[in-house]
Amino acid sequence: KKDEEELIALVNRIEKRRAERAEQQRIRTEQEKERQARLAEEKERKEQEEARKKQDEDAKKKKALTNMTQQYAGVQQKQDGKRGAKRQTEREKKRKILAERKKPLNIDHLSEEKLKEKASELWQWMMALEAEKFDLTEKLKRQKYDINLLQNRIQASQSTKGRGKA
Repeated sequence: KKDEEELIALVNRIEKRRAERAEQQRIRTEQEKERQARLAEEKERKEQEEARKKQDEDAKKKKALTNMTQQYAGVQQKQDGKRGAKRQTEREKKRKILAERKKPLNIDHLSEEKLKEKASELWQWMMALEAEKFDLTEKLKRQKYDINLLQNRIQASQSTKGRGKA
């Protein structure tokens, strides 16, 4: 009889523990579900926040880019206007100089002797232009040489100063 009572008590304890374990398991499962739901909700909230921030940044960048392009376009138009005016004046100067140099050649009514004089005059003029061109190219060469020489002197001077300090 005592053994039966102990056996019944043991079975009751086992059943009670099973029920407790089942309840604990149910509670753990419920808590895990709640935790997963919170994590999912937090993740969703962070994603929405990041999407909103990205959208705000994109809007700011777009606005800044629009402002910069508008400002740049204004500056560009001003520069183009200045360049256009400068180009136009350069063209006009070139046309004027060429018009001065280019002499009209009316030889239809000239005689043979006058044609020879005209040819000799044009020859002299061409030789003068060639001489002027030669002089200017030589002057340019000399100036380039002088500039190079002076730059070398400056470098030599600076390198000796550097050695003295070090």
